[in-house]
Amino acid sequence: MAEPGGGVRLYGDLASWWPLISPVEVYEEDAEIAAELFASATRSVREVLELGSGGGHLARHWGSRYALTLVDLSPQMLAVSRALNPGAEHLVGDMRTLRLGWAFDAVLVHDAIGYMTTEEDLAAVFRTAFAHCRPGGTAVFFPDHVAESYGPVTACGGSDGQDGRGVRYLEWGLPAVPGECSVRTDYTFTLRGAAGEVEVVHETHVTGLFPVAVWERLLAQAGFAVSAVREDGGRERTLFLAHRPA
Repeated sequence: MAEPGGGVRLYGDLASWWPLISPVEVYEEDAEIAAELFASATRSVREVLELGSGGGHLARHWGSRYALTLVDLSPQMLAVSRALNPGAEHLVGDMRTLRLGWAFDAVLVHDAIGYMTTEEDLAAVFRTAFAHCRPGGTAVFFPDHVAESYGPVTACGGSDGQDGRGVRYLEWGLPAVPGECSVRTDYTFTLRGAAGEVEVVHETHVTGLFPVAVWERLLAQAGFAVSAVREDGGRERTLFLAHRPA
């Protein structure tokens, strides 16, 4: 079984650059959307499990609102998150196979769900979410794209840190190949160290691309009552809200 993200450097030896590549403030809107969706649970949401929590930038915006357990496959990304979210529990784990032996009021999988590139892997994540969701609880999934609305994107970004380091990146998404359930995005990172030294890193990320009907079918097979949520804010997205029956 391949690792989500394919062992790319961004989540390994480059993890310390994550706060400059994708700053905390970028996640504020999604944190609020997730909280609103959690509120649709038939039980009060206090304990939350985030699978694929990465650098903890989403969790940072919840403060003490929830008791958080943050799980990621990358120890390096969890180290970044611990500095931001010292009150949360952090665990290394694979979202496809994790079984903690206890459940939560809500489960969240943000954009890390994109690294599921087969229906088998996607279904495995849904089973994990169901196994960790209490009856009456809810699970929320934030894919970057679904097949019906995908379009290749070229973007750039980055920021500078107070320690003198800085990052600039170029994101180059390729068109979807008809019949394929994954898409390719190339990234180039220009990393400037505190002493002015510069390193350029290129890597390719392959992410899943599935129709809404596949998401709904696999979530239902896992045991959830599911609905697709269209989010038309700064960018068009389809989110998935899944309830575990009480």
